[in-house]
Amino acid sequence: MKIIGIGKNYVSDKAEINALKTGFQTIFLKADTTLVTGNKHVEFPAITKELIYEVELVAKIGKQGKNIALKDADSYISDIGVGIDFTAKDVLTLSRNDKGPWALAKGFDGASPVSAFKSISDFPDLNNINFDLLINGEQKQVGNTSFMIYNFSEIIAFVSSYMTLMPGDLIFTGTPAIGAGSTFKGDHLQAAIEGDLLLDFKMI
Repeated sequence: MKIIGIGKNYVSDKAEINALKTGFQTIFLKADTTLVTGNKHVEFPAITKELIYEVELVAKIGKQGKNIALKDADSYISDIGVGIDFTAKDVLTLSRNDKGPWALAKGFDGASPVSAFKSISDFPDLNNINFDLLINGEQKQVGNTSFMIYNFSEIIAFVSSYMTLMPGDLIFTGTPAIGAGSTFKGDHLQAAIEGDLLLDFKMI
């Protein structure tokens, strides 16, 4: 299975969306060993001193597809969950300085905690889904999918023009434009969709 990340996909002002919709999306891949499921605690990675959290809705692909038409794209989603896309910011900075890839900064073990999933049938409007992140009881990020530059359909159509999507593939669909920040050992992270707490773990 593949874990696909979408970068820079939310705005704080909806008026900015059309200007930023260039047609070419920022895509990266994460190793399957980055996954942490079952609300297990996440070990703080030894490879970084600057770990950045980003809460994101995660779309699970339910059937195989290649060159998927925009009008059909939503039908390829089977479930939606919530996850954290962790980035080793200091590692990323070193890589960017040499014009290198993001793989080490986002592909380390534990970089992708993901909640249990809810059926797509639980979401009547994919363009109006609320989600949020608490750290140590304090709200850090709040998102709504109406602020996405590229919506679920556009992401799936674009990605599938490059690579075949398979059942079980996960797409991290981007983080809210405001609120991403540093995570520390001992932090307690909790993420919810529409008020339903689905992701709940500690950094150890």
